[in-house]
Amino acid sequence: MSTSSVSSSSTSAAGLSSLSGSSSLQITGLASGLDTNKIISEEMTIYQQPVTNLQNQQSGLTAMNKQLTSIQQELSTLSSDALAVGDPTLFKTQQSVTSSDTTRVQASSASGAGVGGYQVAVTQLANSAQATYGFTSPAANDQVTVGTGSYTITAGESIQDFVDSINSDQHGSVYAAATNSNTVVFSSRATGLSSSVGVTDPGNALSLQSSKAGQDALYSVDGVNGSSSSNTVSNAIGGVTLTLTGVTTTSGPVTVNVGAPAPNSSNIQGAINAFITQYNKVISDIQTQLSQQPSSSDPTQGTLYGDPGLKNLLTSMRSMMYTAGAGLPAGAATMDDLGVSTGATTGSGAESQTALAGNLTLNATTLTNMLQSNAGGVKSILSSWSSSFVSLVDNASDPAGTIATRIAGDSSQISNLGSRISSMQSALTDKQNFLVQEFAQLEAALSSNQSQSSWLTSQLASLPGA
Repeated sequence: MSTSSVSSSSTSAAGLSSLSGSSSLQITGLASGLDTNKIISEEMTIYQQPVTNLQNQQSGLTAMNKQLTSIQQELSTLSSDALAVGDPTLFKTQQSVTSSDTTRVQASSASGAGVGGYQVAVTQLANSAQATYGFTSPAANDQVTVGTGSYTITAGESIQDFVDSINSDQHGSVYAAATNSNTVVFSSRATGLSSSVGVTDPGNALSLQSSKAGQDALYSVDGVNGSSSSNTVSNAIGGVTLTLTGVTTTSGPVTVNVGAPAPNSSNIQGAINAFITQYNKVISDIQTQLSQQPSSSDPTQGTLYGDPGLKNLLTSMRSMMYTAGAGLPAGAATMDDLGVSTGATTGSGAESQTALAGNLTLNATTLTNMLQSNAGGVKSILSSWSSSFVSLVDNASDPAGTIATRIAGDSSQISNLGSRISSMQSALTDKQNFLVQEFAQLEAALSSNQSQSSWLTSQLASLPGA
């Protein structure tokens, strides 16, 4: 049998996939009786193992970088929340203002107002001047003046179109409303006794039917009478704006209380709670990564298991919550003094799982009491703590921080591994091709020897006396 016949018979043999992913490499074991495809495949599996190890290492580093990037982003948000807690504007003083009956008298925030309670009585609300006119659609265009505005009533125009043209005039001084009786009611856009509605109509499309003068609001504060052209009164109580919404002739005076200037406790509590929520999320996510054990079958699992850098960061963050600010007095020096802690048990109660995990909680009563007794001390604690905590977290989360440095180093290693894997796979492809050729040549040689042996046997058998 010739070499060409061996090659021809091999095309029908089972295929051996090449490492490069191209068409199957096919050789036969017909001459030797060996499963040459299986031999080459098993030998290449051995050669492939170092490449598989590098691929697993690359997958593990990629998964680690993904987790580190997520933690870095969460820490960046936490830093912003901690910075907001120490923002000096959070302690800008405000005066609280309350009304005992907001359906009649509303009071807005004060500035420099006298502290205490005020009795506000309202006997009359301010309203605007009004005039009612009959409307007749003109046969020809009619130029009219209403208040300070000039308008054209076109021939055949409807009462609603006329009303709409007045109300859409941003510079007008009058509002208009159409009634079912084909009349239009004009009212001054300003309130008060001095408000007015003036109408001039040469074409007589409008005919006066009735008019009503505007009136001022009448009120008293602690028995002192006052009046206002508007129901919004800013000079009745110095530093307080009153909005009159109803008379008190039946219900009696409304009490308006003005508190002493103080920081807004709700804003401060909200900023601290926002920080606590993000803090608890961060430590929970870090603990999840630290406790996830590696898997022999999945190189992407447990890549940060027991990571010393993250463990140290977690320890430092927890410690910072109980570290006293430099130069601050005992009892007014730590976040714990403001009611920020992992929580306390009562009686014989057991520690909660969230407390054991290090999650923070805020005792709102402790914070409120501290703000009332020592608002300056609260500001000093938050300012000192915020600066220190932000510095700690930024050292890890900043673009040039420790986590970013780790990510950059891992990314470089991932790239290098990719280059090594590509080179090794190329070499393995060459190795596989070499083995295929060697076994093909072996099969050809064996086939040739078998053919020669068969020929010699037949020749010997044909000799005389054989």
